[in-house]
Amino acid sequence: MIDELHVRDVALIHDASIEPAPGLTVLTGETGAGKTALLSSIKLLVGERADAGMVREGAARLEVEGRLFCRGDGEDGTVVRRRVGSDGRGRVELDGHMASVRELAERVGSTVDLCGQHEHQRLLAPQAHVAVLDSWAGARAAEALEAYRDALAAAGEAAAELERVRDMGRATGERLEEAAFVLRRIDEVDPREGELEELEAQLPRVEHGEALMGAASGARELLSGDGGACDALGDAVRALREASRYDAALDSWARSLESSLIDVEDVASELRDYADEVDFDPEELERVQGRLAQLEGLMRAYGPRMADVLARRDEAREVVSAASDGGELERRAAEELERREAELSRAADALDAVRSEAAPRLAEAVSEQMSFLEMGTAGLEVACERLPRAEWTRSGPSRVELLYRPAAGLTARPLRKIASGGEVSRVMLAVKVVLGEADDCETLVFDEVDAGVGGATAVALASVLARLAKTHQVIVVTHLAQVAVAAEKHYLVRKSGGELPETTLAEITGEERVAEVARMLSGDTGAASRDLAREMLASRAAR
Repeated sequence: MIDELHVRDVALIHDASIEPAPGLTVLTGETGAGKTALLSSIKLLVGERADAGMVREGAARLEVEGRLFCRGDGEDGTVVRRRVGSDGRGRVELDGHMASVRELAERVGSTVDLCGQHEHQRLLAPQAHVAVLDSWAGARAAEALEAYRDALAAAGEAAAELERVRDMGRATGERLEEAAFVLRRIDEVDPREGELEELEAQLPRVEHGEALMGAASGARELLSGDGGACDALGDAVRALREASRYDAALDSWARSLESSLIDVEDVASELRDYADEVDFDPEELERVQGRLAQLEGLMRAYGPRMADVLARRDEAREVVSAASDGGELERRAAEELERREAELSRAADALDAVRSEAAPRLAEAVSEQMSFLEMGTAGLEVACERLPRAEWTRSGPSRVELLYRPAAGLTARPLRKIASGGEVSRVMLAVKVVLGEADDCETLVFDEVDAGVGGATAVALASVLARLAKTHQVIVVTHLAQVAVAAEKHYLVRKSGGELPETTLAEITGEERVAEVARMLSGDTGAASRDLAREMLASRAAR
């Protein structure tokens, strides 16, 4: 959702700001007043391509700043600043940090749809149609799509493994000879997992066994030998026990020392066991050092880590095995791929079944909204076409495309081939109303939605836009008074004269809004037109 937009030096706009409502916001004004410049600014805000020709004449650069609230944003939202110089060079900032146009488009582009601006409108891109259908179908489609994607990934991994095995089976004599040499050399040492760490921990004890044994024996003698710590503590305990007959306070100290004596005796016993186990064995030292040297030699050749050595042995073993097992590895890999492909086919069928069931219901719902918008017998169809296996993607195994039927009895054609921008905008409006809260796009900007519209169609259009504004933020450039009075916020776009015309933008309320609605109704602001404008505004406010 766009919270605020500030524009400087874009086309005829020198300096203007807008704070759209969470629901419906309208922009009105005379033809040629500069509303297109504001739409161009929104395009820049969401990551569209920039053009140096958009910079206001005489200015060094244009600048567009905005704050948006996207899903997952904190209380400060996402702050965007985009600058484009008169030389065509641009700068993008996201939350105060430099960013690319691509990052901007990925971060906020998917949250805003410019309906009527054909270069941005996602509804005209066939690859976006499957997402529309899945959003309409809901949880069933999401679950089926997730299962299909898991199966597609598993089949891809199985295909890669089969190719790897086949590649090993095609090993040249030189490669096979090298693998056999590597396997033979590593197997001669026969390292096992974790052995290196065990030897590295064991080496210090083997190297310094004599010193360790001496330290343990000496410490034990000091603790439990004649006149050692145990004897001294025992004498102290007995003395305190004897004296405690005259002062009970001494008994608690006696108990503390007695507890310490038990601990010291335990340590002395453990030191005796340790000294008995430790032994300086030159042969064992030579064995450990020799084994470490062997393992380190392998790591120098095939490392740098022991894990790399073990992986290299496994790889060499597979190459040798593949060349000598008569194709058994390849057969097993091919069977696994066949199994995974069968699972993928079932998942694809399940996904297509969900979509095929939902497609006519979506088409009927959108066509009903199109009828409400006074589009006659025009309708929408949803075509699902199964693709060859090689063309399956993460989106699914079939091509989903929205088709537009201009009137009953006529052939439905791809939506992207509709010539009228007004028709495209109204079809998209119908789609967005049907999707409701399931639509991922939060802000919709309509430019040509009222092209060629009047009378009852204008009333219907205003009603549909008001309904859409309950689930989306909607910004509409309009010439229809019926749409203008339905808005929560109303901005008037004016163009001043002079050598260098300037477009201004201001929110209007009260009598100023009444005058603008009157102008839209009849082209003048006379008393009769104003009375009708007040009546329309009051009627809409009462709903």
